[in-house]
Formats: sequence, structure tokens, C-alpha cells
Amino acid sequence: MAIEIERKFLVTGGGWRAAAHKVVPMAQGYLNDLAAMDSGATKASVRVRIQGDEAYLNLKSRELGHTRQEFDYAIPMADARGLLALSVGGLVDKLRHYVDFGGHLWEVDEFLGDNAGLVVAEIELPSADAEFAKPAWIGREVTDSKRYYNLALASRPYSQWSEAEQAGAAD
Repeated sequence: MAIEIERKFLVTGGGWRAAAHKVVPMAQGYLNDLAAMDSGATKASVRVRIQGDEAYLNLKSRELGHTRQEFDYAIPMADARGLLALSVGGLVDKLRHYVDFGGHLWEVDEFLGDNAGLVVAEIELPSADAEFAKPAWIGREVTDSKRYYNLALASRPYSQWSEAEQAGAAD
């Protein structure tokens, strides 16, 4: 069983841009929605993602927080395109910027389309209590805030959030 231990933060400013060593465009959609997860009808999100010239099918358990089960499988590009057409809700388009800092790889997601204006950084860790240095451009942690999960952004994009939600007052 694969376990993902990941922390998620809002990004402040653009200081990370100069440090990014790789950028990959991504489009992803979900075959189930947030309501199915919230009701307990589904115990995992089912995502299809095209990232650059690769495609993946991903299943992630519904636990809120930094530790979840995750399964990721490479699939043919034609299958990914077909599955994206079956997505529930909107597609999540973003540019993923890879930034090395403090001995860790940070993935900075710059959202596009209906989620434009939102920039989130994630770091995967070897254990839940692993220590790590935070770059100056890391803002408030949102690991436990469900609305920042990509599944939630597909159902209710950032452009539909109130000003208070975008300012973080509703977390």
C-alpha cells in the first residue's frame, strides 16, 4: 500500500519563480465528486491527469490531513483523454513548478482557468513528524482545509469563492 505524507501551504509573492528548475503543465479531472466523498458513498477520489506528455490514473483515500493512501498508475494518453471527457465537475488546469529548498522538493502549483489566482505549494515528507525548512515565500498552511484540495477545486473553483474565502478568513 502506498502512503502519501504531504503538507500544503499558500504561496506569498513570487520569490519561488527564480528557483524553479522545471515547469510541467497539468490538466486533471475527477471521475467522482466532492459530494460523493463527503457523503461516504466513495472512499477515494479517482483522478485522471495529463502532465506534459505523460498520463496517470490516481486514487487517493478520503482522509483529511497530511497522510493518505495513494495509488498512481501510468495509462495511455488516449485513455487519459477519454477519461477526462467523463470527468465530473470542471477540469483543474495548472502549471507545476518544481523548486528544491532545504533538501526537499517543493511542488508549486500555479492554477489557471477558473482557479487562476491561486498558488499552492506542497511538500512530500518521509514521515508525519519530519522537520523541514520553509522558504520565505511559504505562507499559511492549508493541509487540513478541504477546499484547497484539487477535488474541491474541480467542484467549486477559486473564482467562485467569496472575498473572505480567498483571503483565508473562512478556513
